[in-house]
Formats: sequence, structure tokens, C-alpha cells
Amino acid sequence: MAPNRKRLALEQLGQTLSRLSGLQSIPAPPKGWIRAVREALGMSGVQFAARLGVSPPRITVLERDECSGSLTIKTMRQAAEALDCVFVYAIVPRASLDETVKNQAEKVARVRLARASHTMMLENQHLPGDELQRAIDDAADELARTMPKELWNES
Repeated sequence: MAPNRKRLALEQLGQTLSRLSGLQSIPAPPKGWIRAVREALGMSGVQFAARLGVSPPRITVLERDECSGSLTIKTMRQAAEALDCVFVYAIVPRASLDETVKNQAEKVARVRLARASHTMMLENQHLPGDELQRAIDDAADELARTMPKELWNES
């Protein structure tokens, strides 16, 4: 993908995901979302089982599996539908996608320039600290702007 298209995709998805950033701080209920919603609605496990089209013992397994993280997305969707809810699935970045790319670009730039700086130091041609930092910043900016395929190979 061309750098401009990568950048555009990054920006567009970043805008969409920024609206979800508040979700990071919402913890799942201790007994899981399915049970929490079911109980809040005043629906028994037997009633829920009937709506979902499964046997009542399956509800106990389903709610336990949600808490352990082994419930499938498909089953979560079905359970949500049976509760007259919508299952929402998202991957919410800790920082913006742009910040994640910039941080990775800086790591890669530091590694690359550290190698070059070591060679230059052996030849007594190393850059002073401020010039080295400026070179790292310039290299990181270029990597973040162009987003080469190799950006995520190094860390």
C-alpha cells in the first residue's frame, strides 16, 4: 500500500477508534456481561435458555465461559440477541494509532542510529548528543510518514 494510502487509512481508523477510547476504563462485571444484563432484566436462567434455544444447564456453562474468555464471538452475538441487546466487538488502542506508529518509528530509528553511531564512534566520527537526538527525530519522522513494511520488523 502506498504511503499516502497507509496514512489515510491510519487517520480514518484512528478517528473511528478515538470515539471508543472511553471504553478502556469500563470493567466487565465480575460475573460477566451476559449474566449482569440477564439479571438486570429480571430474566431467569431457564427463561434465557428458552429464548436462546438451549437447555438451562447450558446457560451456566455459557456464563462461566464468558468470564473465562472462552466464549466465541458468535455465541456472544446470539446471547446478546436473546437479551434484546447488540454485541459490540472492538479492539481499542491504548494510545492513538498515530502515537503507536510514532513510538515504533522512534524505537526503530534509535536502534538503527545506535548501530551507525557505534561504528562512527569506533572511527572517531560520532555525533554529539544533541545532533544524535535530532538525527533520531528526523529518522523517526520519516519512518512514521512513509510507514515502510519493515517498520514492525524491528523493536
